[in-house]
Amino acid sequence: MSLQSNQPTILAVDDSTAMQEIIKQAIANEYNVLVADSAVDALSLIYDQPIAMFLLDVSLPGVDGLDLCRTLRTLPKCCNLPIIMITARDKAFDKVRGRLAGATEYLTKPFDAQELRESCRKLLNSKNSATVKEND
Repeated sequence: MSLQSNQPTILAVDDSTAMQEIIKQAIANEYNVLVADSAVDALSLIYDQPIAMFLLDVSLPGVDGLDLCRTLRTLPKCCNLPIIMITARDKAFDKVRGRLAGATEYLTKPFDAQELRESCRKLLNSKNSATVKEND
């Protein structure tokens, strides 16, 4: 797969190929989109590609999205990257659990493609402006 070097890369982790396709269709015009269907696959990808953001499903086989989020927050190259949890779990308690695990934002399935694009833009723009300020 060839990635556009001028576009940020987003890693979407979801065990549903249908949801992977929905995510790709929603954001592929603006971002390189890599997909993984498990936490293990996601962790192996982060060492091969410069990832700018993660989209994580909470319900994953084996290690769930919350545990993956906690793990990513312990890794130096991922600890400050935006993480959006994308899940069907929509209770306030679930959203709190996502935030406590380290999620930057929480979207509920089914989500609107425009909502996902706006969240990605907002988080990546704020990350880029913070990086620029750190370098000044």
